[in-house]
Amino acid sequence: MKLLEHLQWRYATKKFDPSQKINQDDLEKLKKAVQLSVSSYGLQLYKVLVISDKKIREKLLPFSWGQSQVTEASHLFVFCNYTEHKEEDVDAYITSTSKIQGTPLEKLEGYGDFIKKSLSRMNPSQWRVWSEKQTYLALSNLLTACAELKIDACPMEGFDQQDYNRILDLEDRGLNVSIIASIGYRSKNDHSQFRQKVRKPIQEIFEEL
Repeated sequence: MKLLEHLQWRYATKKFDPSQKINQDDLEKLKKAVQLSVSSYGLQLYKVLVISDKKIREKLLPFSWGQSQVTEASHLFVFCNYTEHKEEDVDAYITSTSKIQGTPLEKLEGYGDFIKKSLSRMNPSQWRVWSEKQTYLALSNLLTACAELKIDACPMEGFDQQDYNRILDLEDRGLNVSIIASIGYRSKNDHSQFRQKVRKPIQEIFEEL
């Protein structure tokens, strides 16, 4: 199984080679992998900013706990969750489902109402937790796709959300940065690549009933 080899190869890259850039073809493959991610109800209530502009990333660096991956990597993926739920987002999903799958809209209205009712039960705090979790599902696809393409990546939670939101002007767009990931190619001077991967034994993680 090649996937296991790819996952064994990857690690959270600490130092990138700034001279190596991801080509557009591979970048589009990564976007496609994120697009195909699972999400609750299939709604995908998030947006992903793909930042290559060095000046923008330099502005973000002081609010990234000084982690050089933000500026040294080829690109920075910034996953943003929606800050509030709106019924029109559900309506848009139901309409797209009808068009793509050829299902009459009236047959999907009940499912749309079910989704709206489920989401309406969440208070603002619950919504934030739920919506941020959706972006982590998308991040997982990005990391796996990177591993297959032999592109290095480093997911990071070490950043100041409010400052990221301010610099990227996200609040007025109803977005909030939940998780970021630098992607590119490892530096030969990144000693982390030579460390043995440390994981719990399978028998400690799994329990069969």
